[in-house]
Amino acid sequence: QVQLVESGGGLVQAGGSLRLSCAASGRTSSTNTMGWFRQAPGKRREFVARITGSGGSTRYSDSVKGRTTISRDNAKNTVYLQMNSLKPEDTAVYYCAVSAWIMVAPSDVQYWGQGSQVTVSS
Repeated sequence: QVQLVESGGGLVQAGGSLRLSCAASGRTSSTNTMGWFRQAPGKRREFVARITGSGGSTRYSDSVKGRTTISRDNAKNTVYLQMNSLKPEDTAVYYCAVSAWIMVAPSDVQYWGQGSQVTVSS
C-alpha cells in the first residue's frame, strides 16, 4: 500500500500562484509515475499532469499547459504541482495520484490522495 498526503491548497485570487505538495509513504518506489488529477463540482475527475519516476518525462493537460509545472523529489518521495496564472475555472479538488504505469485517466491510478481544495476567486 501507498499512502499519499497532500498539502498546499487554499484560496487564491485570479492571476495568483499556488504550489501543491504530495508526500508518499509506505511501499513507495522511485520508478512510480506520480501525478495530479482534479475534480470540479458536478464534473468528472480529470487529468492535470504527471511525471515519470526518473522525472525525465512530463505531460500536462491542455487546460494547464504553460501555466503549471510538475516536479518530484525522489529522496523525499514527494511530488509538487506549481500552478501560476490561476483562473477561476481552475477551482477544484486536486488529487495526488500514483501508479506503476503511465497515467492519463482516473482508471490508470493505483493510489489516490485525500484531495486538496483549490479555490480561485475572480
